[in-house]
This record gives sequence, structure tokens and C-alpha cells, in this order.
Amino acid sequence: MRIVLLGAPGSGKGTQAKKLMADKNIPQVSTGDMLREAVATGTRFGLKAKSIMEAGNLVPDDVVLGIISERLGQPDAQEGFILDGFPRTTQQALDLEELLDEMGTPLDTAVLMDVDFDILMKRLTGRRTCSLTGKLLNVYFSSQAELDECTDAGGELVQREDDNEETIGNRLSVYRENTEPLIEFYKKREKLTTIDAEGAIDEVYTRLRESLQ
Repeated sequence: MRIVLLGAPGSGKGTQAKKLMADKNIPQVSTGDMLREAVATGTRFGLKAKSIMEAGNLVPDDVVLGIISERLGQPDAQEGFILDGFPRTTQQALDLEELLDEMGTPLDTAVLMDVDFDILMKRLTGRRTCSLTGKLLNVYFSSQAELDECTDAGGELVQREDDNEETIGNRLSVYRENTEPLIEFYKKREKLTTIDAEGAIDEVYTRLRESLQ
């Protein structure tokens, strides 16, 4: 099962990928993790990326693709993979398609985690961490009892600096501009699977599994 996971920030991609990874015994291939791992282990493309990053530049697509090809060639990815965080643009999607065809491992489907943008804003701007336990809560979606449990014990509900409305709004705008065209890209290739990603984590996961059967 070879999957690209699409969705805006806060759509639950990472959470659902981890559940699917455990269930299907295939790796979640996150671009950021992969880049750090390639640099740390000193692979051919990792060394290229390291020198580029040390110069303060963005890692170009051809190097990222090289790192992806190294990662997908590893034994744990032979039965499939979940690509998370790549592609982000139509050009990257074309490059990825070419690479996977060359490797003889074409994509099975691109799964879009579909969530209303108002809910995404609440998911992201409402995130809080209990200063005592480190538990992740949400002022819009967590129960009052859960929120009170933290504050009654003397803890504070801490908001990350970048979880403010302006920053989140910018992230969602960038997603709309760059990544939303991928929906049309995979739809044209009849490889798009859309699931309703609103609701409880387990409910969403049931929909995801059913869509992949």
C-alpha cells in the first residue's frame, strides 16, 4: 500500500498516519524526519543537503527526491509507505510520480483529509498544553472537566507562540495556494481518495481504513 497523505495543518495527518503505520506495518515517511535522518547518517544526498542547509539555503527538490529514493529503497518500505509532507506542489508531485515509476513502485492513492477551515482554526488556535502534565488539550474541544483538572491542580494552560490566529491564517493560506492544486492533480489521475476528517480520532481512522479497502 503506497499512499500520499494530503491535508491542511491541523487535519490530523500525523495522528492518522501513525495509526495506519502500526496497523499495516508500513513506515510513515515524513519529509522533515527523513531529511534529518539522511543528514545524521551521512547518506549521499544527506551530505548534499547538509552543505546546503549549513549555507542557510532551502534544500532543492532534486535533493529531497534523492533522499526519498534512498528512504524508499530501505527494507521496511518494500511492502508500502505513507508519504507525509511531500509532495507540496504540483511540480513535486510530477517529480515524485516519475521517481516512483522508475522504482517500479507507483502510488496506489492520495488520501485527502478533508476538514472545514473554521474547524481547523479552532483545532490549531485552541491548542493548549497543561504546564504540569504536558497533556495536550483544546479550549474548544476538550471537556471542561479535562481543562479544570489541569488548572485546579495549579497548572496553566499554555499556548504555543505560533498557535495564534495570524500565524495559523498564514499557514492555511500557504496550504491553499501551494498544496490545494494537488487535489486536482490526483483527481485527474483517478488516484484521489477523500475522507471526512472531522470528529473523534477513532471515527476518522475507521473511515480512513474503509476507504483503503
